[in-house]
Amino acid sequence: MFDLDDTLHDDTATYRKAAQAVAADVAEKYGCDAVMLFEAYVEQAERFWRDLTPEGLGTPLAAVRPRLWAAALAEVMLSDVDLAAQCAAAYGRYRRTAFVLWPGALELLTRLRQQGYKLGLITNGFAETHREKIALLALDDAFDEIFIADEIGLLKPDPRLFRLAAERLDVDPEACAMVGDRLERDIRGAQAAGMFTIWMNVRAEALPARGLQPDAVVTEIGAVEAALASRS
Repeated sequence: MFDLDDTLHDDTATYRKAAQAVAADVAEKYGCDAVMLFEAYVEQAERFWRDLTPEGLGTPLAAVRPRLWAAALAEVMLSDVDLAAQCAAAYGRYRRTAFVLWPGALELLTRLRQQGYKLGLITNGFAETHREKIALLALDDAFDEIFIADEIGLLKPDPRLFRLAAERLDVDPEACAMVGDRLERDIRGAQAAGMFTIWMNVRAEALPARGLQPDAVVTEIGAVEAALASRS
């Protein structure tokens, strides 16, 4: 099982680059502080994803993003509903041009399938945008099953999502390995479901001294294969 964002590609860099481009466009036209607008949007976006609940999965991102931009624009004294909608649309366009897999990610997935692994993708994203993202990253055919939060109605770290993924792949959870970049979402949920866990520590974070501990830690996608081999 693989997470998508910041596990198979650098989503953080992608969305920040898009937000910076939008902020620069707005600053050029309206004379506001581009850095302040960018930082305000990042704060709004990170809060949205951090606080997302299963109930929130029913709200389309097409409705959410203009609200996030409206809140960010208000921080630079630009209260304009139409401008917020324009920013949301531009943000989506900028993002679509910037999706790139980590080097070696697709090759890794290909090798694992050749070795007989069943592969699942588990993401807390919305099908509205993530199906397109998966296609742009050329991952449509890389997995046996793809599990997107709003299509399933469950969010990581709910262990029921991981167990459902294992059931759909017709394997026991104990026979599964989960690869992800978020300790709380990916590792905690997978461990609660009984899976082997590989934490992809792309942000050079420190492990907690006590409590949650992944079974293996890697810092790049190319090291996942060795981590899987170490399990056996």
